[in-house]
Amino acid sequence: MRILIAAAGSRGDVAPYTGLGTELRRAGYDVTLATTDTFAPLVRDAGLRFRSLPADARTPGGVTGHRELMRTAAAFISELGQGFADVMDAGTDLLLLSTTTAPLGWHLAEATGTPSLGVYLQPTEPTGDFPPVVTGSRSLGRLANRAAGRFALRMADRVYEQAVAKLRRRLQLPPASPSGMRRRQTRAKWPVLHGFSTALVPRPTDWRPGLEVVGNWWPPHEEAQRLPADLEDFLRAGPPPVLIGFGSMASGDGERLSEIAVQALHRAGLRGILQAGSAGLSADGNDVLTIGDVPHAPLFPRLAAVVHHGGAGTAAAALRAGVPAVTVPVTADQPFWAARLAAIGAATDPIPFRSLTAERLADSLHRVVKEQAHGRAAAGAARQLVAEDGAGQVLKAVRQLTGG
Repeated sequence: MRILIAAAGSRGDVAPYTGLGTELRRAGYDVTLATTDTFAPLVRDAGLRFRSLPADARTPGGVTGHRELMRTAAAFISELGQGFADVMDAGTDLLLLSTTTAPLGWHLAEATGTPSLGVYLQPTEPTGDFPPVVTGSRSLGRLANRAAGRFALRMADRVYEQAVAKLRRRLQLPPASPSGMRRRQTRAKWPVLHGFSTALVPRPTDWRPGLEVVGNWWPPHEEAQRLPADLEDFLRAGPPPVLIGFGSMASGDGERLSEIAVQALHRAGLRGILQAGSAGLSADGNDVLTIGDVPHAPLFPRLAAVVHHGGAGTAAAALRAGVPAVTVPVTADQPFWAARLAAIGAATDPIPFRSLTAERLADSLHRVVKEQAHGRAAAGAARQLVAEDGAGQVLKAVRQLTGG
């Protein structure tokens, strides 16, 4: 059976699907991951087939406001929709669709009669338990949270309007709006499995049937994988250091962030590792090391703490390692995940990106490393994450859906 997974966005929006695809391939399925060209090496290194989706998901520097984010998202989706039909061929037996690709993939499934399943990394269904992930982290009360959730979906549907109209014309389907298609999927109880842990987001009791939280899908890595020699030497040379990195965020802010990071580490009396990322963090010194891309799994358990942007993947990786965090959310769903980490005690209160100073970061680092409560909370959550089998739950759903 041939399965096509379609995902798009930043690295954190794509990497989990390499882990999911790997588990499905081990179960005997022929798996292709369709995503943007930037991540072709990531997909192929996982042993999966790659198929190219158009568009560039890299967030331009300075795009942090909701209006700017909506405009950037609309441009990205418009470009994505132009070639979305090209990624699917007649031999595809099942479509697995991410949060970003589902509003386009539904139309492909309709046109071809191909079964589909949602595999989301973010909770998008309105609920009274929390506000929409893209509007902030402060609860508005149950009624207002649900109303805000419905409004957020309407705004998301507006982003897809032009792309959906063009795609349906190409597929020779009658006109249908994104919101109309979403309502159709809801009435049909279209199944969606969410790839995050109930340790961070318990399944809301007011969600409809068919929506489940199954646990994370971890990017594959070799158990015997070695860290770079200079990093290994640094780790062995003293007490566990703090990792500071912003992933694909903060492009153009590298000099400012590097200076803040080094000053904060010195103030807190800690050793540190700066992960360059898109921001280009860099510093030299006996107690500071700069690194490039390094797998989270072998590194994070050897750290005292992680300072990160609140991306879902990094947040989960730190939690899985039992390591407390200091979060500096930049945009999109990052404030949501940062707030969830703080709510379970595995992180300090988030520091908004534009409010970051060396003094604030040093104070948070001192508390997260010196006070044991955050570490205990992270360790407790880690035990729950390790016990979950997110990929196994998807495999079970795939077999139920296809009878195979």
